[in-house]
Amino acid sequence: MEEIKQIDQSLLLFLNSFHNGFWDKAVTLFTSIEIWIPFYMLIIYVIIKTYKKNSIYILIAIVLAIVVSDQFSNLIKNAVQRWRPTQDPVLGSLVHNVYNRGGAYGFFSAHASNSFTMAIITAKLFKNQIYTIMIFTWAVLVSYTRIYIGLHYPGDILTGWIWGILTGLAFYQLMVFVQKRYFSFSIPEIKRTSVSHENLIYLVLFLAIYVFTILITIDRLTKYQFFTS
Repeated sequence: MEEIKQIDQSLLLFLNSFHNGFWDKAVTLFTSIEIWIPFYMLIIYVIIKTYKKNSIYILIAIVLAIVVSDQFSNLIKNAVQRWRPTQDPVLGSLVHNVYNRGGAYGFFSAHASNSFTMAIITAKLFKNQIYTIMIFTWAVLVSYTRIYIGLHYPGDILTGWIWGILTGLAFYQLMVFVQKRYFSFSIPEIKRTSVSHENLIYLVLFLAIYVFTILITIDRLTKYQFFTS
């Protein structure tokens, strides 16, 4: 156990070491929930356009899955009480602290769990290779930001991924089961064909342009010192 802990700490210090002023500001934005609201709204739009009557039922299932993922993470944090890297009395001074927020405990990462929960459910809904690659790349990047800003160990992230995958799979299967068991006559069966490629192209392009615009804006504002260091 001690050896695993040392590996976790060494990986943290390595992955937390790649810093400069621009990326500190970029990652601070990237890791925030608010900045992704337009992206979430676009996913909701694609679900509604694709699944029509089933969309309300599907969106409720997704929300419930994320709530379970998030709240279970908080429950485990309070039960295990493992210090966040920046709060650790021994390791804290070695960690680059970009984002001076978060509670005292960090095991395990709700950001990692929630992003993988959403990635699993939507990937299984859309059943499209382009979207699957895109959404899991996004989920991995969101997870890495938590290490970059010093709030989580790699072990916190890995555990969050595992719980997020299990939660996503469980709620997707529950959604299909409940739909077949109780709504088979009133709601059409959940489609098992790929979502429209046109919609997914819009989604991927929007994400790429959105992130690019954020980074360019940060770069410009940093040069004009609108951000404080």
